[in-house]
Amino acid sequence: MQRLKTGDDVIVIAGKDKGRRGSVSRIVSEDRIVVEGINMAKKHVKPNPNAGVAGGIVEQEMPIHVSNVMLYNPETGKGDRVGFRWVGEGDARQKERFFKSTDKAVEV
Repeated sequence: MQRLKTGDDVIVIAGKDKGRRGSVSRIVSEDRIVVEGINMAKKHVKPNPNAGVAGGIVEQEMPIHVSNVMLYNPETGKGDRVGFRWVGEGDARQKERFFKSTDKAVEV
């Protein structure tokens, strides 16, 4: 189970976008994620008339390392560390994520 999943609200704790919040749009690899509106970069795109793509300079979201973001805890209004615990008994036993500071489960 991963600490961050698609759709989680995160807050950036390091880098040029420090303090900004966004939602995880996709997970690129084990240690890199793309967050909506965070880590924007300008990319020069060649025109492709066959595909109907106009050329120019396009802003796009670039991946950010997971160590530079924290899961946002709406209860405290800050980034929070995430822990794992087992809940349930027998076949219904499942792993769940929880906030370390409040000891409450992460809502998905």
